[in-house]
Amino acid sequence: MLGALLKSLRPHQWVKNLFVAFPLLFSKHLLEPSFALTTALAIGLFSLLSGSVYLVNDIFDIEKDRAHPKKCLRPIPSGKLPLAVARTAAALLILASLGGSLALGLPFFAVAAGYLLQNLAYSLSLKHIPFVDVLLIAGGFLLRVLAGAFAIGVPASPWLLGCTFVLACFLGFGKRTHELATAGERAGEQRAVLTRYRLVHLKVILWVLAIANCVAYVLYTLSAQTKTFFGTDKLLFSSPFAVFGVLRFLALVNRGTADSPTDEMLRDLPFMANLVLWAVATVTIIYFWR
Repeated sequence: MLGALLKSLRPHQWVKNLFVAFPLLFSKHLLEPSFALTTALAIGLFSLLSGSVYLVNDIFDIEKDRAHPKKCLRPIPSGKLPLAVARTAAALLILASLGGSLALGLPFFAVAAGYLLQNLAYSLSLKHIPFVDVLLIAGGFLLRVLAGAFAIGVPASPWLLGCTFVLACFLGFGKRTHELATAGERAGEQRAVLTRYRLVHLKVILWVLAIANCVAYVLYTLSAQTKTFFGTDKLLFSSPFAVFGVLRFLALVNRGTADSPTDEMLRDLPFMANLVLWAVATVTIIYFWR
């Protein structure tokens, strides 16, 4: 049962909580142990909190998940994890993560509580409203970035928040596009909101967001504020990695496999290798190449 509980917490999805570390990376404090340790604690707390959110969402979606070709194998819809155990675990994780959040200050706690409330609203009703569902998911990434900034006491720049929001919308609409394209006549059974989307509209939105992501990142690297803050104009050299990542995600969306593209990208060697190269290039430019 412990294995089923751990699987329901989706630890492979906790990589999304690395967005909490973005303020650390772009604040020029990455190499300072106290800042790094605080950020690591913040990531851990958000991982516990997001794990509880996955549990709550699976509890609410149990009937829909049973109709899904892959989600029906999850511990809760398959019956491997009893509902009573799932509810108890979710409650304990929420209490532990919110209680721990107080150690990082009231602003961090407020963002963590806001993240939880937003996800509860999503699970209860808002996930059934087209476009609002994806915007809420994108809002969750914004809250992660804000939490990371509050944890270490640095401002989250408008550029960082803007680029994060556009990227999160791109990932969210990419997932909806893939789901609608592969679900066929069972779209409504797998996710009710899919019946209110149109594939042609989603594809247009996805390409617009792909272009917006590339343009926003390049403009960020070229902005006077960026050059002044980092003391270099070399951040533009990290742009090819950002553009490749966008194009690779588009390819995963259009591949047509049963797996979600947001899950598949974590197993995709070209995507992950490119992500590592972007991180290395960005750290090198910001901290060592002045």
